[in-house]
Amino acid sequence: METDGCVKPFCCYRAEETALQTNQKPPQAKDVTWSASQRPKSHAMTGPRFEQTNMAAQPNPLPAIELIKKVPIRFVHSRVAVCDGGGGALGHPKIFINLDPPGPQPCGQSTYLVCTLLISSLQPFLFFSSGLRFERSADPHH
Repeated sequence: METDGCVKPFCCYRAEETALQTNQKPPQAKDVTWSASQRPKSHAMTGPRFEQTNMAAQPNPLPAIELIKKVPIRFVHSRVAVCDGGGGALGHPKIFINLDPPGPQPCGQSTYLVCTLLISSLQPFLFFSSGLRFERSADPHH
């Protein structure tokens, strides 16, 4: 069904014309060139290249979890510690932390690394500014 030099319709092609030989592999992207001026990939990767960043030579800041581990646990004589979040726009609301369970109790909302102890004689609690971990001291007298 050829008409005036036009291409044959798809239905007119024979299957053996379009099928790959069984022992023939499809061309790999690195072997194929799309234009006459294009070089194969094996030749393109020689000569000058873009500058690469050597990540081993870059400064490696500690992850936040490692920095939090370095902050010491604050011991409190009362059964409750209060974390006021440091105040300001970057702080969190004041939360009360129950210290009855054994072991250190984290302030689940703290984002700061430095805990500032603010002792208030008018309150029965010890106030911490953005504390990370609190534990009740072993002292039986409170």
